[in-house]
Amino acid sequence: MVDQNPTAPRPASSASTAAGHGVVPDFAPAPAGEQRRFAVAGTGHRAGMYVSAITGEHADVATLVAWLDPNPGRIDYYDAEVGRALGQDGPAGLPRYTPEGLEKMIEERRVDTVVVTSPDHTHADLVARALAAGADVVVEKPLTTDRAGCRRITGAVADTGRDVTMTFNYRYAPRNSSLRQVVQSGQIGEVTSVHFEWALDTVHGADYFRRWHREKKSSGGLLVHKSSHHFDLVNWWLDDVPSRVYASGGLRFYGDRNAAARGLGPRPARGTGAVGDPFALDLHDDPRLQALYLDAEHHDGYLRDQDVFGPGITIEDNMALVVDYRSGATLTYSLNAHSPWEGYRVTVNGTEGRAELEVVERGAVLVGDDGKVVLDPSATPEGVAAGGLRPEGERLLVQRHWQAPTQYEIPAGIGGHGGGDAILLKDVFRKHLRVSEDALGRPAGYLDGLRAVAVGIAANQSLVTGLPVRVDDLDLGVDLSRPARAPRPAHEASA
Repeated sequence: MVDQNPTAPRPASSASTAAGHGVVPDFAPAPAGEQRRFAVAGTGHRAGMYVSAITGEHADVATLVAWLDPNPGRIDYYDAEVGRALGQDGPAGLPRYTPEGLEKMIEERRVDTVVVTSPDHTHADLVARALAAGADVVVEKPLTTDRAGCRRITGAVADTGRDVTMTFNYRYAPRNSSLRQVVQSGQIGEVTSVHFEWALDTVHGADYFRRWHREKKSSGGLLVHKSSHHFDLVNWWLDDVPSRVYASGGLRFYGDRNAAARGLGPRPARGTGAVGDPFALDLHDDPRLQALYLDAEHHDGYLRDQDVFGPGITIEDNMALVVDYRSGATLTYSLNAHSPWEGYRVTVNGTEGRAELEVVERGAVLVGDDGKVVLDPSATPEGVAAGGLRPEGERLLVQRHWQAPTQYEIPAGIGGHGGGDAILLKDVFRKHLRVSEDALGRPAGYLDGLRAVAVGIAANQSLVTGLPVRVDDLDLGVDLSRPARAPRPAHEASA
């Protein structure tokens, strides 16, 4: 399976092939000949996970019928990949469309579901138009980037009654669903506060400052693009809705001004071809990235490997939030995008105790003799030493008042993102075959997506005004506290 981000850590929890007991839901066998027709809108690296799922494990229930992307070079890459998966001598030859032809694609190819993996600022337009044209939607996080996009999607859902599936894969990572179980069980009582710290390292974190995410108009900044994962987790852990947000932050490490202030001197505008620079991404080093971006950039001019210390960066790399919830609980959250290690710590305080989840996804970022980053620190003697002090792994402790702490056993998952990707994909493509409802409520819809981006959108507004922002004042087009509508079985949705 293709990892969604080539610079993200690949810890042991993402490499398991056999899931622990109860992690993977039960699904009924697929009826013979029943297949939903999928189209992929946005053929960058993130699309790979869905393409390989449709042509691999879920080929018995899904078929890929069309591409939609303005860049023909990226479509060429995936069309050839699908051809190989189907055992053909050449490319699959699937029909291809540009964004303005979305409705035509849905009609001509009889598309049941559009998978939206395009840049974040295009999500609202593609989602709303796909729904109006008669297709359901599977959309990568974030749902959208601003208030106008939220209102457009909520309006389209209200008008059409069609399904929007949010792919919040972190919910499916067993370490995160284990914390949900602890909170849900009442072991620590009623939740009073949550502290959530996320550290992105100088490989993964830096990558957001090389690509289109570096512009807030395209991504909403990390508070929307990356943190929507984290805010969704808190919303889901607490089964609650955010009510007020106050934020502080800024661009304090990356960017040309910070580089000049630290005396870094002149730098190349892009990483490909750079020598001895651990912050550079050379697209020649990754055949997939070279094919999708370097070899395709002449079509649209998009550069995937821009200098993280170059001009034009308008997003923050240090952020801190205070979020109030309707139940009365408070979240304190921080995100740093230039850490020397990657992982996160979550503390949930309750009236009867406390739960603590600590995850180390990459214990150190080290540089090899060639000046390039060593993604596997254990490959060097220095990495072994560093790993001894901060070993990769995960631990969930639960401690009730007047008692010693106990360690909550975290079962194994399957696939990337902490063992959650492969399980998520089962729900994406087989939710109509579920034997029973998910007791943890892991499947997510558009309301969950709205609740997650609402925190980031409010935080962005708070950064501008310096004031707290009430989520209700954002007027996102729907009452976020109302129960999410259960998704319809796929056979009903296509009727």
